[in-house]
Amino acid sequence: MNNTKNYIFTSERLGFRNWISEDVEQMAQVNSNPNVMEFFPSIPTLEQTKAFVERMQKQFSDKKYCYFAVDALQNGTFIGFIGLSDKDFESDFTPSVDIGWRLSEEHWYKGYATEGAKACLKYGFEKLNLEKIIATTPKINLKSEEVMKKIGMVKVKNFDHPLLLQDNRLKDCLLYEITNPG
Repeated sequence: MNNTKNYIFTSERLGFRNWISEDVEQMAQVNSNPNVMEFFPSIPTLEQTKAFVERMQKQFSDKKYCYFAVDALQNGTFIGFIGLSDKDFESDFTPSVDIGWRLSEEHWYKGYATEGAKACLKYGFEKLNLEKIIATTPKINLKSEEVMKKIGMVKVKNFDHPLLLQDNRLKDCLLYEITNPG
């Protein structure tokens, strides 16, 4: 295991941390996989991935949460991101804090998204005292919706995503939420 990484928190098999510059290229590899990006309108460029990592670093610095860089603790391998981020597109449920995940395809079907999302909910509710966390996904993304259900989120409604209105395949989205049990 790589002990040089400072984990903000861990779950049984995953370490959650702020981003480091070495992550940009690894995240760009995750983002370049068409299967990973199936439910997004485009594949981010290396520059867009770098800008994403910089936004996450700033958000963590400002708010103590972001879509965290995630490593498998067993071997320290970077597997993608799972975490919390601000959503502020135009809608009746924003601004809000969203939970999301994007993992490299070779780390799918191992329960990492569910395990990691549960750990992020715990962090968001217990350490940050957030009142509510939302999640959105295109209606056709059944895998993400399944994770939302597994972590205890409840479907609120369907909505047309304002940033995807030109994409007939992706614009019909689902809103899930969970409130702080404390």
